Amino acid sequence: MILTALIPQITVVFPIFTSADPSATRHEKEKHFLTADGKEESFPSLMDPPSLELSVVVPSYNEELRLPVMMDEAMEYLEKRQKENPSFTYEVIVVDDGSKDKTTEVAMKYTKKYGAQKVRVLTLVKNRGKGGAVRMGTLSCRGRLILMADADGATKFADIEKVEEGLESIDEKPDNMAISCGSRAHLEKESVAQRSLFRTFLMYGFHFLVWFFCVRGIKDTQCGFKLFTREAALKTFSSLHVERWAFDVELLFIAQCFEIPVVEVAVNWTEIEGSKLVPFWSWLQMGRDLVLIRLRYLTGAWRLESERKTQ
Repeated sequence: MILTALIPQITVVFPIFTSADPSATRHEKEKHFLTADGKEESFPSLMDPPSLELSVVVPSYNEELRLPVMMDEAMEYLEKRQKENPSFTYEVIVVDDGSKDKTTEVAMKYTKKYGAQKVRVLTLVKNRGKGGAVRMGTLSCRGRLILMADADGATKFADIEKVEEGLESIDEKPDNMAISCGSRAHLEKESVAQRSLFRTFLMYGFHFLVWFFCVRGIKDTQCGFKLFTREAALKTFSSLHVERWAFDVELLFIAQCFEIPVVEVAVNWTEIEGSKLVPFWSWLQMGRDLVLIRLRYLTGAWRLESERKTQ
């Protein structure tokens, strides 16, 4: 009887203190990328000094159909910008998050077209989740600035100029750390009008949980268009634990704990068919993760890390 009475308490408390710390250690196959002629080369580390102006990390899971649209738009913009300003250097890292389709093959076509100095493909041996994919891609970057951009192309790539301006507007950057977040908050009224009452309830419920447990002052934590200084990326991703949908919230929570300046910038956004987000269950998982993020940091199950070895 005593054991039966304790089971509900155990099921609540046990996940708080036994949370897995996702490893940033790579499988041997994840340490290398293929060049245009099929040769293997080693990925660099985020701990290395930057050698490019911009790195773009594109997390991709079963994106063989949507990825080409996004990549065509991104590469057209980046190539044009480089022609106008030859000192502008960049790379795009497509992270195949254990896809079951031909995402890697599709991405490799861009490596063959533009060369591995501009497009690299990181294929994860198993699916980690969007947060895990972004993390592993970010740890492989060479850029002074690092942009996280979704594979669906929902945000116009040219809006990078808006988040860059947002980053520049931050006058004081402690240790050169700052983050500029794309935001869809200005589109909320329009989206509410198109959503069902139930989905609107879930959306506002999620916003409340974000505000109550983790992050205040940011209206849209989930927009997949975020720009980091290299120093801010190293500081935040070194402490990241959540690898699924709520990873954005933990990143911003970590940033606020370290007092890293964060600015929010309105960007264009279009809903693209084929979303991996399942309305009810994904929101339920994210809500659970938000509660656990707060509790695990409060109890010391998770700790904010200094930069740690990530290879």
